[in-house]
Amino acid sequence: MHIKPKKRSIFGAFRSTQNAMVFSFSVLIIIAMISFMLIALNTTRSSIFNNSIEYTTKITNQVRTDIEDYFSYMENISSLVVESPDVELFLHPKDATEEAEGRERLISQFNIIKESRKDISNIGIIAKDQRYLLNNGESKLTGYLDVRNFPWYMEAQTKKGEVAISPTHVQNAIADSYKWVITLSRGIKEIPSNTEKSVFFIDLNYESISDLCNANSIGKKGYIFIIDEKGDIIYHPNQQLMFGGLKSENIAEIMNTDKDSLIMESGDDEIIYTMSKSDKMGWTIVGATYGQELLEGEGKIRSIYLLATMALLIAVIIISGFISREITKPIRNLTHSMSLVERGEFKKAGVDITTNNELGSLTKSFNSMTERIDSLMKENVQEQRAKRKSELRALQAQINPHFLYNTLDSIIWMSEAGKNEEVVLMTSALAKLFRQSISNEKEEVLIREEIEYVKNYLVIQKMRYKDKLDYEFEIADDILNVSIIKFALQPLVENAIYHGLKYKDSKGKILIKGYSKNDDVFLEINDDGIGMKKEQLDHIFDEKERAYKSNGVGVNNVKNRLYLYYGKGYGLLFRSEEGKGTTATIVIPKYRRSDEETNS
Repeated sequence: MHIKPKKRSIFGAFRSTQNAMVFSFSVLIIIAMISFMLIALNTTRSSIFNNSIEYTTKITNQVRTDIEDYFSYMENISSLVVESPDVELFLHPKDATEEAEGRERLISQFNIIKESRKDISNIGIIAKDQRYLLNNGESKLTGYLDVRNFPWYMEAQTKKGEVAISPTHVQNAIADSYKWVITLSRGIKEIPSNTEKSVFFIDLNYESISDLCNANSIGKKGYIFIIDEKGDIIYHPNQQLMFGGLKSENIAEIMNTDKDSLIMESGDDEIIYTMSKSDKMGWTIVGATYGQELLEGEGKIRSIYLLATMALLIAVIIISGFISREITKPIRNLTHSMSLVERGEFKKAGVDITTNNELGSLTKSFNSMTERIDSLMKENVQEQRAKRKSELRALQAQINPHFLYNTLDSIIWMSEAGKNEEVVLMTSALAKLFRQSISNEKEEVLIREEIEYVKNYLVIQKMRYKDKLDYEFEIADDILNVSIIKFALQPLVENAIYHGLKYKDSKGKILIKGYSKNDDVFLEINDDGIGMKKEQLDHIFDEKERAYKSNGVGVNNVKNRLYLYYGKGYGLLFRSEEGKGTTATIVIPKYRRSDEETNS
C-alpha cells in the first residue's frame, strides 16, 4: 500500500520535541513581552501626561489664586484712594486752598503707596476737566495724546465703579516714561450727577505679574501665560515675540474648549495646555508644557523595559528548556530504547514508567511490545537452533547410496584383483568416513576434524579415479583448533570433483588452503577443472534439480547453513574462470559469537 507523505508541520523542521517546545515558548513569550512593553510604554506615556496635567493644574490654580489675591489687594488700594475725601477736595474744590490741600494729601498718599509697593509704576487721577495728578505731582501726561481715548480709560468709564484691568501694554500716557505695565483703573463717581467722569488708575509693573507666574516652575521649557475673556494676551513670558508675530499660541482652541486641558501638535513636538479660569477677573491662566520634555526619561524607561524583557526572556528560555526537558524525558528514553531494539538489545530496552499520562501508557505498551518481541526472538533462535540440529542429523544420515555403491563395488573389484592393500586402505577410509559422519552429534567440529574427514573422502575418490585426481592441503596451524560447522568442506570438494575435474581430459588437482586474516578464517577449495561460464556462476546458488549425484548436500545448502550459523558478513563465495578452474571460499569468524549476535 502506497502511503502518501503528509506535509510537514511547522514544528516538523525541529530535530527534537524539546527544541520545538523551547522555540514555541520563546515565541509566545517574545510576543507577550513586546505586547506588554508596548502597553507599558503607552501606559507610562499616558501616566506621564496625566501626571503632568494634574501637576500643571495645581500650578495654574495656585497662580490664579495668587493673581486674584494680588489684584484684590490692588483693588483695595484703589478703593482706599477713590473713597478718600481728598479725592473730592481735588476734583471739586470750593477754592484754591481746598484744591491745594487735597492735592498735597493725595500726593502724600501716592508716595506712601509707591514706597510700600515697588511693583507700582504709576498711580494717578485724571479729572473730567483734564486736570490730573500723577505720582509725586511732578509727572506729566503726554501732550500729543488724548488719554481719554486710551482703552483702559474708556473701559473704566463703562465699569460703573468696578475695577477694570487692561492687557499688558506700553504705558505711553506718561511723558518720558514707556514701561510695560498692566493698568488697573476705575471710574470715580461724581457726587452731584452720580456719573463716572474722572478715572483713578494704577500701573502695575510687568515684572510683578511675571514674578507671580514664574513663582512655580513647570519644567525647563514650560511656562504660564494669561489671556482675558476676549482672548487677548494679558501676560506672556515672550511678550515681545508675541507682539512681533514671531511666536503664537493656540488661543482659539483654548477659548473654544470646554475641558481643563488640551494637547496640540507643535511641529515635531506636542504642547499640553492646562487652563484655570478666574471667575472674578475673567482671566484664564494657561500652563504650557512640552511633550518631549516630559518624555525625556522615556528612552531610559524603554531601555529598562527592554533589559527587563531580555532578562525575562533568557529566564523563560532556561526555565522552558528545563520544563521541556522534563516533559520530553520519557520520549527521549523511548527513542533511546527504540535504537536499542533496532540493534537487537532487547534486555536493555526496558523503560521506567515515570508518568501517569499518555506517555506513561505509551511507555507501558512499548515495554510490553519489546518483551513480546524478545520472547519471539528467543523462540525463533531456539527454532533455528533446532532446525540446524535437524539439518545436521539429516546430513549425517544422507550418505549417497550411489557413492556407497560405487565405493563398495570398487572394493569388490580390487579384492578380486588381489589388491588387498588397496582394499584395506579404501575400507579403512570408508569406515573412518562413516564413523565420523554418524558418531558426533555436535553442530560444530574443529577444523582439524573437518580436514581429516575430507582427507578420508579424498582417499576413496583418489583410489576410484586413479590418474584423474590429485589433491594437496595447505592449512595454517593457528586455525586447526577453530570450530566450524560439520560437513562444510566435503560438499564443496565433491562439487569440485564432479563438476570441475570429472570432465577434464587431463589429470586434475584440488588444493585446499586454510588461513586467518584479522579475526576471520578463510578456507579455499581450488580446482583446475573446466571452470564455469559467467551465467553458471551467477546462478550457482539457485534452487534447482542438479544434474549430478552427490551425497545430497549442495553448495546452496552449505551457504545457507553458514549464514544461519554465523550471521551477516560470513558464508560462501565462488570465483571461476572457464577453462581454468574454480575457487570456493568459506569465511567464518575465528572466535565464536553468541546466538543473539549471530541473528542481529
